[in-house]
This record gives sequence, C-alpha cells and structure tokens, in this order.
Amino acid sequence: MEVTRRGLMASVAGPFLMQRRAAGPRPNIVLVLADDLAAWMTGCYGNREIRTPNIDRLADAGARMAQSFVCTPASSPSRATLFTGRTPRQHGILDFLTDTPAAEPEQGQKAPPESFAREAMLSELLAAAGYRCGYVGKWHMGGDERPGRGFEFTATLRGEQYEDPQLTVNGSAVSEKGYLPEILTKYASDFIDQQQKDRPFFLTVAHVNPQPPYDGHPQRYTDPYRDARFETFGIQPAAANALRGKEYLEDPVPNIRKCAAAVTALDDQVGALHRKVIGRGLFENTIFIFTSDNGFLLGRHGLWSDGHASHPVNMFEEVMRVPMIWSWPGRIPVQAVRPELVSAYDFLPTLCEAAGVAPPKDRNLCGRSYLPLLLNQPLPRKSPWPDLVFGHFRYTEMARDKYYKLVVREPGTGPGELYDIRKDPNERANLYQDAGFTTVRARLEKRLAEWREAYA
Repeated sequence: MEVTRRGLMASVAGPFLMQRRAAGPRPNIVLVLADDLAAWMTGCYGNREIRTPNIDRLADAGARMAQSFVCTPASSPSRATLFTGRTPRQHGILDFLTDTPAAEPEQGQKAPPESFAREAMLSELLAAAGYRCGYVGKWHMGGDERPGRGFEFTATLRGEQYEDPQLTVNGSAVSEKGYLPEILTKYASDFIDQQQKDRPFFLTVAHVNPQPPYDGHPQRYTDPYRDARFETFGIQPAAANALRGKEYLEDPVPNIRKCAAAVTALDDQVGALHRKVIGRGLFENTIFIFTSDNGFLLGRHGLWSDGHASHPVNMFEEVMRVPMIWSWPGRIPVQAVRPELVSAYDFLPTLCEAAGVAPPKDRNLCGRSYLPLLLNQPLPRKSPWPDLVFGHFRYTEMARDKYYKLVVREPGTGPGELYDIRKDPNERANLYQDAGFTTVRARLEKRLAEWREAYA
C-alpha cells in the first residue's frame, strides 16, 4: 500500500507529542550548508593557508566531528541524503541535477525520480512537530523554485552567479543587486527577526561558496591571497584521468587563490549569522550547525573538483570528508573534538533526537543518532559506535573504517582500491591486489555487501 506524505507526517506527529522534552523549550536550529567545501580546506581541520576564523571560533564554541563523511561526493545526492537520512539507491537521486546531463562518461541527472516526492524530509518532520521552517540559498534537489517540504519561507536561487543574483522568494521571481553570500545572509536574518520565542524554528542557509566559477568575489576577499602559493596543499600535475574542473589545473595557484577568497567570504557570513542569533537573544537555545554537501580536491591527486573530478569517479578522502560542527550552549561541551566516524546519513536521526522528534520508522534508515557523542554521554555497552561508514556514487562504492578504506566498482568501470589510512593517509599505495591484505579486503567487502543488500 502506498504511503502518502500526509499520512507519513501524521504518523510522526503522534510519537513526537508523546516524547516532547519535559525540561526546557525545544531548541531552534540553524544549519549552514556550504557547497564544495572539504574539511581540509578550513582552519579548524588543519588548513593554515585559507582563513576561516569564524568557522574556527564556532568549532571552539562546540563540538567538531573530526571524521565526518558524505555518502556521495556530489551535490544533489548528498543533500538528499542529508535531509532524508536515506542512501542514493533509496531516495533515487544518484548524481547532481542538471538540465543538460553529460554522456561518455555519464555526469548528471535530469530530475529526481517521481518517488522522491514521497520521501520524508527533515523539514517536514520538524514542521509536523511545530517548527517554523525556512530555507535560504541553493536547493538543488528538484523543484528549486518551490521546494515545499514543510518550509513556510523559501528564498532559492535561479542560477548561481555571485554578483546580482536572481532568486525565487516564496514562489515569486526577485532580482537582487549585490554579492550573493551577503544577500542570502540578509534573507536569513530577516527570517530570524520574524520568529517568536514561543515557537521554535529551523533555518537552513545553503551557500554556493566556494563552488566554481570563481569570478565575482569582492576585492577585500581576493587581495589577502594575491601572493599566496599554497605550498602545503600537495598540488600535483593534472592526472591522466582528470575530468570535471581539469581546466583549472592548467594554472592551479591563481585558481586556488580565487577559491580561498570564496571560502573566506563564506566564513564572514557564518560569523554574521551567528552574531544575528546572539543579537536576537536566541543564542542559549539555538543549535548552530555548519557542514558541506561534499569535499573538493584543488589539485591533490592531480584532480580539481569532487567525485566527478576523475573518470572513473573517485572517493578520495578530500571529496568524502566534510566539516561537521555543532554548537549548542549549555548542552554540547566547548572545544570538543569527536574522533568517531559519522556519515551524512546519520544527520537526520541526530537532529531529530536533539529536537525531540521521532524519525520515520518505515523508511529503513541506515544511520544512527550521534547526539550522545556530541553531548559527551556514554553509549550503551552493548551498542558501541560502529566506526564504519559507507559511500555510493553511481557505479562506485566505499567502505571505510578507522584503519582501512575499500573502494569497489562495477565490473568494467575501473579498478578496485584499498588503502591503509593510518600509514598512507594520502592514499598513494593501492593495496587492493596485495596478498598481505586479503583478509582486510574480504572483511570490508562483506560489510559493504551487507550494507548494499540492506539499504538498496
């Protein structure tokens, strides 16, 4: 029997009413989502050449997940997993959405499947529980001009130019003058100003930064990088299998300067939005989260962009690991760094638990709430954190634990890969055919096969 969205929302509202927290009001939630920002590109994750002081201060004010992974290193499927808790095979968005998918090799997807309209999104769960939901910025999951999905307010993008952007605000076309990140922060700030303290809100601000093309950023952001050489980045000559973004590798340093400027501009807006929350007196009861839809290479491995930086697609650490920072005053300890491996598919269960909302029980979610880790609470002895994450992108899959990473591909699409992450964090020595690692390979292949069967 087909489950309608209305029926699904009704089914989650009831459990919510029974498990609403007895102590204290429900928290507001602000989610800032970057585009193409790898964990390694921020200061709090070790970068010393790109300036991200506001993101770094946010990490100091809460908890940083040191090993946070996406399930898919591409924008649309990664966002869909973040908001549904489901894998690409489940929600049906397998690649970035575009009106002009490429072939040979395949890149992009024309539209979500019809079944995606029946997916239960985080915003719908929160709206059914009484949250007022707003979305500002890049949507990229189909129906960009009218996302719906429980959002009472939307200001989404028509095109992705950094200067004088075109938006759709609650279904109406709007032309703006100015710099896109600042305009998005203004819409987000206006939404916050409209909120009443007796009703919680969920606000997502989805920036385009630092996605290419890199033109259109103000001089105040480009000037600080005019002499930067990025000598710590490990830039390599273009690989033979380089694909999307390979034109930037012809002269990588000037292009990285522009990307760095875009990152610092994004960082400024994170700080501005955080100050807005504080200025409105909402700081103490607001969960503030910063993350990204996927990582980026910027010349590492001789590649430029995300999973499509190469053919076949890649799942290098740079494209799979993203920042995941949570601040919740009085609940999440400050200056905390959690070493556990977590995935984008763990995000929905975690945020649902923080908000006191039941995740949907009929969606076969593969993730688990890591809220106890954020709160520094012990886990049940019989239910330790698994420290194993999985990935899927088109014909390529990944299983990654604390020690090893396995990458497998469908027959005829590319080689298998196995890396000893402890000894080879840059993934230079492929051990897939090494007889000394047969047992490791078999163990991870077994776990990956079980995951595939359970959540296909």
